Amino acid sequence: MTHVLEKAPGRLTISSRIQKRLQRGELKQMQVDRFQDFLAEVDREFMQHRIITSNAYTRWFCRGMATDQELRHFIQQFSVFSNQFLVAALLKVINSPTLQQSRASREILLNELGVIYRHPEQSIGDRPRLTEREKDRQGDPELVNTEGTVDGGICRFRAAHFEWLTVVAEGLGLGYGDIGKRKQGRPTTLHFCDELRRLYGSDDPQIAEGASFAVENWAAAGFWQELEDGLTQIKQTRHPDLRLAFFTWHNRVEAQHAGHTLEELEEVYFDPDFDRAKFFQGGKEILEAIAVFWDGLNRDRLNSVLP
Repeated sequence: MTHVLEKAPGRLTISSRIQKRLQRGELKQMQVDRFQDFLAEVDREFMQHRIITSNAYTRWFCRGMATDQELRHFIQQFSVFSNQFLVAALLKVINSPTLQQSRASREILLNELGVIYRHPEQSIGDRPRLTEREKDRQGDPELVNTEGTVDGGICRFRAAHFEWLTVVAEGLGLGYGDIGKRKQGRPTTLHFCDELRRLYGSDDPQIAEGASFAVENWAAAGFWQELEDGLTQIKQTRHPDLRLAFFTWHNRVEAQHAGHTLEELEEVYFDPDFDRAKFFQGGKEILEAIAVFWDGLNRDRLNSVLP
């Protein structure tokens, strides 16, 4: 099933799933109204955070002016976050309070590790033929899909997200051993990684839910587009052989991840044990950690801290 985050202009809003529960009598209008008010608060506290609305580093990066040294530094630090995220994602699976939430978390983790999303009605061998240029823009259909479920999907080593990132790194002179390791992370990068483990992977389901919702909606809010825009300009002007599928694919898939978290939130919000304060604590603290990561990259750029 394809999940899409439903938004009205400038605000989160209730989905058709909630409307159907209301029509079936599972929810009362007062509950739905309160949930809408809650989503408005989520929008104010999370989606209006400065690292989502005004990221100085990605705003600079999208102009395509990064030097090769700046690019290598960015790829190295981004690779540390990307690889270490797997630890937080596994903790999120382990600490999931329900089977359904565990499955939603596994959708993200297993796809990261190389299980390809599959439409339930699509046969495994039924994939479109693309040119090499189209594959770099959209992802090789043998290795990726932007919609569907990992349930019944094929696992391929080359479909693991980190392997795509190694291809980008190689185009800039970085080998497998140069990326993804904690020892290569700047203090600000490692702070973000550690906060992902503490919050996104928390054994407190309310903290984890807030952090998860904030992380996935940050990822769906536009920074991938800014990275893709900058890298595309660099590919067109200086590095024609640079492979960008890691970035172009993520730019297209993050709405599905955000959709999963909205569906999760719809379930946990109406649970009597839902703790709004802890939910907002988890979300706000992880957004501050995200800001530390990007602010660190921006300071490194301005102070010429390069590999």
